[in-house]
Formats: sequence, structure tokens, C-alpha cells
Amino acid sequence: MELHLIRHPRPDIPPGVCYGRSDIGLAEDPEKVAARLRDLLPAGYRLHASPLARARLLAESLGEPILDERLREIHFGDWEMQPFNELGDAIAAWESDPLGFSAPGGESVHDMARRVREWLDECLADTTTPAVVVGHGGPLRVIAGTLLGIPPERWLSLDFACGHASRIDVHEWGCVLKWFNR
Repeated sequence: MELHLIRHPRPDIPPGVCYGRSDIGLAEDPEKVAARLRDLLPAGYRLHASPLARARLLAESLGEPILDERLREIHFGDWEMQPFNELGDAIAAWESDPLGFSAPGGESVHDMARRVREWLDECLADTTTPAVVVGHGGPLRVIAGTLLGIPPERWLSLDFACGHASRIDVHEWGCVLKWFNR
């Protein structure tokens, strides 16, 4: 099965602002991004997307997506829409336990990974039809990291570029990263 992972177009937000699950606009036209990506995608794919506008708008430009809450970006709780440089000592707590820490009112990477893996298990139940996922950096790292056997503490090394696609081929014997950030 071909699995194509697409990160949403560049968001319309100043650098250094924590936006996780916040539903923000786009700085790029999703139709133009979709036009750039179409030739990379296989025929007859199932299209999945996060319901957040920055992913959903691109997915709708590509077809009729199945929207799934489990594909949302990590929830940063009280940190949402706050500049990172104003979070003070709280950043040190996150850095000391990046996978287990959750901001007040938010979720941890472990929590996010659990819901994304649940979605992935369902997606992989049909390995005969190619799948395209339009989502966010966090969930795409979970999907790719899980399939490629990368330990969670190394997932940040998977830097999905906004408005770009990556392809992983899923076989009975394992997975192959065919290309990244095209």
C-alpha cells in the first residue's frame, strides 16, 4: 500500500507562537499547493485529513476527505496562541520530559500518539487502496516514526515541510520510505 503524508500549507501565524490545536488560517493558497502535489499522488486513493482548517482546506482541494479528530495536532492547552518566549520556566519542564509532559489543559506527545496510532491501525486494515493523509507535523511524525520503527524520542528528526508530501510503502514484511518532502 502506498501511504502519502502531506503536511498542511504554511499557517498564517507569526514565528514563535504556539498554535497546536488552534484553528488558524493559511498563508498559502491551498488550491495552489494542491495543484503542485497532484502529480505526486496515485490514482484512486482514500483521502484522510484533520478537521482543522489548515489541513482540511488543502484536503478539500484534493478531493473529498474523511475528516478524523484523531488526526488533529497536539493540544497545547493553556499554551495555545501564546508566544513561546513568554512561557518562562514552563519550557524547561517540557524539555525535561518532551514525550510525557503536557501543558496545563493540554495533552502529552504520548497521548497524541495513542490516538494517532489508533487511527493508523484502522487505516492499515485496507492495504489494497493507496491512502493520502493531510495533517500536521506531530501526527505525521507519529505515523512515519511508527511505520519506520523510529523510537519516539527521535520523531522530531522527521521534519515534515509545510505543503509537501512524503511517501511510505507499507508491505507485509515492513515499510519503505520512498521519498520525503517533495
